[in-house]
Amino acid sequence: MNDKTPILQVKNLKQYYYPGTDKEIKAVNDVSFEIYPGETFGLVGESGSGKSTIGRAIVNLYQPTSGEIIFQGKSLSSNYNQKERLKFHKEIQMIFQDPYASLNPRMKVRDIIAEGIDIHQLAKSKEERDEKVNQLLKDVGLNSDHASRYPHEFSGGQRQRIGIARALAVEPKFIVADEPISALDVSIQAQVVNLLQELKESKGLTYLFIAHDLSMVKYVSDRIAIMNRGRILELADAEELYANPIHAYTQSLLSAIPLPDPDYERQRQRIHYQANPEILNKEVLTQVKPNHWVAQ
Repeated sequence: MNDKTPILQVKNLKQYYYPGTDKEIKAVNDVSFEIYPGETFGLVGESGSGKSTIGRAIVNLYQPTSGEIIFQGKSLSSNYNQKERLKFHKEIQMIFQDPYASLNPRMKVRDIIAEGIDIHQLAKSKEERDEKVNQLLKDVGLNSDHASRYPHEFSGGQRQRIGIARALAVEPKFIVADEPISALDVSIQAQVVNLLQELKESKGLTYLFIAHDLSMVKYVSDRIAIMNRGRILELADAEELYANPIHAYTQSLLSAIPLPDPDYERQRQRIHYQANPEILNKEVLTQVKPNHWVAQ
């Protein structure tokens, strides 16, 4: 295990909807993991697996049913005063999945990006505010002329860049990227991923990268956790997970990844996984190799 102090710890997190009723949904069911400074932690699973729920609980959009989220040594369940809460929201930001729905259509780009700057009083004058916005636009590959436009004037990839600039505006340490490329054209996805990688290096960021596309997650993540039905089934270094998947669900996901190789595609055989909820809820994440855990 990494000997550094984790920047984020998730301990026995549970997020239930309609708890104690016939409609109870266990969106997240006893999940634990740690993320270390400077790494990209990939959280992968199909729709409904609970991965986005975890991301939203981390940024305090959801109040967990039970469990604990610890950021830089302090539990998020603590009773924050206003100053402490502002400091927390400054240090953890989120990039949302849908660049069309996450930007206010009635606000100019300048004001969308500067909203956090205004709330946290990071600019002493209008000139400094505009200078920060222009620099952020430059950082994400746009230019200062874009500041006076509205979101509907941009493509999906450009809107996601605006969303990234907004997240960076308050100089966070940790970013939850909730499927930041899934709503974009394939031709644009690589550009946004490369941008996130460049920003990680230049600004010393740590990412929780949520996705359902295993083929893309491999290239951005240091470690990857595989989720299904609210639980983590396998967690390992990215290279190890792809080279030696152990859980049947991970093997199934990897077998579904297409490759641009006609010979391989003709011989590729899908591995079908049928989950048994009763067995799944009893499986415990166990270390089977150095830095490799599997539910069994």
